[in-house]
Amino acid sequence: MAKTKRVTLKEIAGQTGVSLTTISKVLNGASDVSSATRELVEEQLRKSGYRRRRSRQRREYIEVVLQELDGDWALAIIEGVRESAAEVGLAISLSVSGDRNAPGPEWLDAVLRRAPTGIILLFADVPADGRAKLKARGIPFVTIDPAGDPAPGIPSVGSGNWSGGVAATRHLLELGHRHIAAITGPEGVMSSLARLDGYRAAMKSAGAAVDPEWVRFGDYHREGGERHARELLRLPNPPTAIFAGNDLQALGVLHAASTAGVAVPQELSVVGFDDLPIAQLASPRLTTIHQPLREMAEQATRLVLQLLDGPDPEVTRVELATSLVVRDSTAPPALTRA
Repeated sequence: MAKTKRVTLKEIAGQTGVSLTTISKVLNGASDVSSATRELVEEQLRKSGYRRRRSRQRREYIEVVLQELDGDWALAIIEGVRESAAEVGLAISLSVSGDRNAPGPEWLDAVLRRAPTGIILLFADVPADGRAKLKARGIPFVTIDPAGDPAPGIPSVGSGNWSGGVAATRHLLELGHRHIAAITGPEGVMSSLARLDGYRAAMKSAGAAVDPEWVRFGDYHREGGERHARELLRLPNPPTAIFAGNDLQALGVLHAASTAGVAVPQELSVVGFDDLPIAQLASPRLTTIHQPLREMAEQATRLVLQLLDGPDPEVTRVELATSLVVRDSTAPPALTRA
């Protein structure tokens, strides 16, 4: 197969009538270029498929981008990236920017100037124009647990959210529960929807009806889990078990049950998702779905380095298995307990 000819900056200069010096400034994120010239150069870079030789732009760190430092979940990912990066002599840096859909618009210009070895984003994707700019500069990126459905070919690492939802719900069904509620995450987040779909699939497979009032969209925070659990426990026909979409919401459910005088697991069973260290410190210890966060971070780091140092890999979507961890927050419902 004939080798594809690499587009050069000299050719870009000839196509745009812009000097090599100015094109270099655009690539390096310099501010002393007019917006019209910048747009002209960026468009031609995109059309031509130009990609800077990665070795020239290599920096000695990977940038991790997240919307907030939300405790153990983020720390597990960050530590996994740090360890994997250290194995190849790289450090990491952190950027807190944007939301679950994309980093803030100010981040892109700044990261182009910083030119890290690669980028790992938690939840967020990069808009199409941003992807083109990163590609032109030879800066690879990978998303961990993307909030939305990534476009084809967008590198991402996740876990078995649907199968985890099935396993959590099936565990409760096998204990004898039929009145099972679900408090998933935000409605527009893929992991939330996948875990909820797993719950629905397990309930349907068992012939168990799902009361619409038992399905709640939370926010992946403890306060959201507590608020929805209080409402669920006040229903005329309250659930005997709750599948919470993550461990933080499950902790909120435990607190709501304690406040309402509902004993866990004697009167209410609770299952979380993530298997954070706090799951073992909860009272009672939390039954949950183990999500391999450190392994997800390691895979994302490896994928960034593959994208950096060689041809684009054939597989750009990696999904790791989840598993059920049974502890003390689940038991058969009171009416069926021997």
